[in-house]
Amino acid sequence: MKIFQNPVLGIRDFRFFILARFFMVLAVYIQATIVGWQVYELTYNPLDLGLVGLFEAIPSILVALYAGHLADLIERRQIILVSLFVLFLCSLSLLLFTGPWKFLLDAYLAYPIFFVIFISGIARGFIAPAIFGFVTQIVPREHYPHSAAWMGTSFQAGAVLGPAIGGLLYGSLGIEAAYLADCICIGLPLLLLIVVPKRPLLEKKEKEPLWTSLFAGLHYVRGNKMMLGAMSLDMFAVLFGGATALMPIFARDILQVGSEGLGILRAAPSLGALVMAYYLTTKPPLHRSGELLMVSVIGFGVCMLVFGLSTIFWISTLALFFSGAFDSISVVIRGTIMQTMTPDEMRGRVSSINKIFIGSSNEIGAFESGVTAKLLGPVGSVVFGGIMTIVVVFLTIRLVPDLKKMELKDWT
Repeated sequence: MKIFQNPVLGIRDFRFFILARFFMVLAVYIQATIVGWQVYELTYNPLDLGLVGLFEAIPSILVALYAGHLADLIERRQIILVSLFVLFLCSLSLLLFTGPWKFLLDAYLAYPIFFVIFISGIARGFIAPAIFGFVTQIVPREHYPHSAAWMGTSFQAGAVLGPAIGGLLYGSLGIEAAYLADCICIGLPLLLLIVVPKRPLLEKKEKEPLWTSLFAGLHYVRGNKMMLGAMSLDMFAVLFGGATALMPIFARDILQVGSEGLGILRAAPSLGALVMAYYLTTKPPLHRSGELLMVSVIGFGVCMLVFGLSTIFWISTLALFFSGAFDSISVVIRGTIMQTMTPDEMRGRVSSINKIFIGSSNEIGAFESGVTAKLLGPVGSVVFGGIMTIVVVFLTIRLVPDLKKMELKDWT
């Protein structure tokens, strides 16, 4: 098949790694869809949907610097496996809340779920820098742009199927079946990564003090304007422009399409991102990369404006599809910047800064959406976010003008 002619897919360990990553993301999105719907049915409070994101973001931020330090200190596959096991226990706990432990939800509503999400946030804080560092040990430098695109493809494939599977299982077979699928999907990567050999780290010439090591990634990113600009642009776009946390409200109250419709809405941006990410595996954005980055984030903001104002299901779905396609372009460009510009011995720590900038902004953005929805209503919240996303692009062009002129072909 043509898909396997891509040179990076000729690497056996990368194929196992990408498949494992797909199932990780699949599990995360199945769980996110179920949890969002379940929490809203328990409390009918949009702020609680934002709290789901906050309870995941806080621990991720708190452990990020140490997680990056650890990923540059000990074998990264080991960190990934331990983190996956913790995530499996979290998924199992959510399943038990629907059966033997249901009395906890009856007594405390969404708070037991918040606690489990908090623990999963810790695990995801540790796994992110380990994954970023581990993939660069598997793939030669000349394949970094292709590996970044495939990382995006595997992520978006899981993000497309996860909400659809979660919503359909919840709506047709019940919440227990949906959480069981979540447990299975988070368990499979453990089996897949066991067959991938360990990759020893390069020995450091001299041992850094812990405090120096913890903040080395932050100092490196701060001194690299291109990387800092790209991270900041994506961070604020996700912070303001994301509407994922409010989708249960749009599905139930505005578009009136139920949990099945929620699954489609959650899957639509990821489907758009998947299509674009797959296209970029064969044609990486190496030319006029900076301009393409700016256009893609503006396009994302416009799509969110359309979604916020729409009351027609197919228009809302289409807007989300194109928002994902635009977002995928910026993700691949930022991923290539990080892979090519980060020294091998600092990949974990730089990735931890990226986790703080980008990964946690998804969850904090969910909290921001919940707060603004409480103040402005769900439509006002999404429209405000779309406008702010576009404003951020023009501020970035003014503050980091070199980013717009960036050409990735000069670095790879």
